[in-house]
Amino acid sequence: MSRTDDIKRMRQLEQELDYHSQRYYVDNAPEISDFEFDALLRELQDLEATYPEDADPNSPTKRVGSDLTTEFESVEHRYPMQSLANTYSSEELGEWIDRIVKELGEVEFVTELKFDGTAISLCYENGALKRAVTRGDGRRGDDVTNNVRTITSVPLKLRGEGYPALFEIRGEIIMPYASFDRLNREREAAGEPLLANPRNAAAGTLKLQSSQTVAHRGLDCTLYHLAGDNLPYTTHAEMLSTARGWGFKISDHTAICRSREEVEKFIAYWDTERKALPYATDGVVIKVNSYAQQRTLGSTAKAPRWAVAYKFQAEKALTKLLSVDFQVGRTGAITPVANLEPVQLAGTVVKRASIHNADQIAQLDIRLGDMVYIEKGGEIIPKITGVEQSLRTSDSKPFEYITHCPECGSELVRFEGEAKHYCPNQSDCPPQIIGRIEHFVKRKAMDIEGLGGETIELLWQNGMLRDIADIYHLDPVQLASLPRLGEKSAANILEGVRRSKDVPFERVLFALGIRFVGETTAKYIATHFLSLDAIARASAEELAEAEEVGDKIARSITEYFADDNNRRIIESLREAGLKFDMEIKQPTSNALLGKSVVISGKFLGRSRDDMKALVEEHGGKNLAAVSANVDFIVAGENMGPAKRQKAEKLGVKILSEEEFMALIEGAKPIEREAVSEPETSAEAKPVQGTLF
Repeated sequence: MSRTDDIKRMRQLEQELDYHSQRYYVDNAPEISDFEFDALLRELQDLEATYPEDADPNSPTKRVGSDLTTEFESVEHRYPMQSLANTYSSEELGEWIDRIVKELGEVEFVTELKFDGTAISLCYENGALKRAVTRGDGRRGDDVTNNVRTITSVPLKLRGEGYPALFEIRGEIIMPYASFDRLNREREAAGEPLLANPRNAAAGTLKLQSSQTVAHRGLDCTLYHLAGDNLPYTTHAEMLSTARGWGFKISDHTAICRSREEVEKFIAYWDTERKALPYATDGVVIKVNSYAQQRTLGSTAKAPRWAVAYKFQAEKALTKLLSVDFQVGRTGAITPVANLEPVQLAGTVVKRASIHNADQIAQLDIRLGDMVYIEKGGEIIPKITGVEQSLRTSDSKPFEYITHCPECGSELVRFEGEAKHYCPNQSDCPPQIIGRIEHFVKRKAMDIEGLGGETIELLWQNGMLRDIADIYHLDPVQLASLPRLGEKSAANILEGVRRSKDVPFERVLFALGIRFVGETTAKYIATHFLSLDAIARASAEELAEAEEVGDKIARSITEYFADDNNRRIIESLREAGLKFDMEIKQPTSNALLGKSVVISGKFLGRSRDDMKALVEEHGGKNLAAVSANVDFIVAGENMGPAKRQKAEKLGVKILSEEEFMALIEGAKPIEREAVSEPETSAEAKPVQGTLF
């Protein structure tokens, strides 16, 4: 055959494979066998290998993915991705419906299942998939196009006609229970940690660097909303039907409801029937059907007023408690985990559940062999919520909590006011050391990419990591020789290590993993003392003078710096070039000078960290907890009800994101005198010191 004939055959194979993919994965009506499909796919792969310059970027061969590592580009959404307001009770839902009807008169609602996955926005141009972007912060997300191309239910090219030249369609990437269970069986056989739940597994899979691995994991995609200019539809239901005709996977489990009673009937039905579905759902979304009425209702900065999500109550199951394991965390905290007789709960088989601490075991009177109630709710690991006393055997005995560390044998301690027991052997207890290394490298600490939990475990087993300081002495040749790594992965890890030396002091302090010193507390301490040397020299009384540092935290810090092994590690980190001094940044305005602010909830345009940075940039101080000392709270979406209730009780002012931005945007910048010596600029003047 000639080149022209081969390329013509490529186009023909693309069309055939697209058609059969649609029939199999979306329509559930295959017309050819798997063997025949694979033969067509291999033929196309061979032709594309011969003529790579003529391969279509949306070719069906992209479904198998690539093992090439790619970085994710941050992309701005053409149309912001808003969140939905949530309701958990039929009373609240009824009030919402009644308000809509009162304002609009006659209303149709579309009810649809709420899929428990990760949000995605797909952009199509001239009928072909152009880009796939995660929700991110609602305004910007990560470009995950190569990974999404591997999802067989996502059409790479649209069928039919009448679709806009450029539009976005939103939906949910989900991991079906079958894929989730298969992956966990594979991981268990390989001795790898199990995936927590289908939702987290879907989100994590979408951000993997290898699209070939993504293809293997078996994700699915269901879509439910179009975004674009001048879309030719009058109702949401019409849009769903039309999009289905273009080849998109649209849920069949929707209904048009014309009354509150019909909406409640739909919810009641699916609250039971959803347990038979092959994927996770956590509620029902109710939308006003008419686009004209949607425009009338409009949106807040955070969510549309014409839609709401009703969340199902957490599911429970009854099963037998077989045994209890005790896990040791990075701070030495002991966490009991129950081993259960396998039971189906919320679509997955549950074998383990959290019990939290000794007090909860005693409070619930949990005993080995008991029949216990477990609940998922928002928990990653299900938790035990009660015991069925009527099924307890006559020979059961009260549970005896362990007295010594299951890893190193040290006698456990319990600090005053603490619910958990702790292993005090910080220097030689392996899980504590590995946990501190994992904490040290995470994003909000030193942010060292490539050093995930499995890699750290591998380095530990090969004697290359014994503490956090060893990270800065990794040998590139030895690193590249390890299984599953290689030269490229080793180079990426070492580059991440090099970049971490630029991490500011307050994050270095947090990364050290001092017990009770969280991210916010570390920032207050760093701002108060300005250098690690000053912190190390401070007495417990002096430490307690810093914001949010009480006696317990002060004692923990002094104990940390009194430990010879910790002092050795710190000196090694100093030699490696980490920042041990605070950079003093002057505020750009005095709009919040002397103001203490609490940032709470999720924000449409910015992350919580961005909002906190704005507070400091304009002279304010961030606080973590609501108290009488707080001047105001900036409340985003899903602000905790307890925090809001406390603020209202104390009379603390609550500002929206828009009100906060208006407050600081109207502020005058501080005029500064010119500085003659650049190295002592007021913008970033390091404070020097010497440890001990």
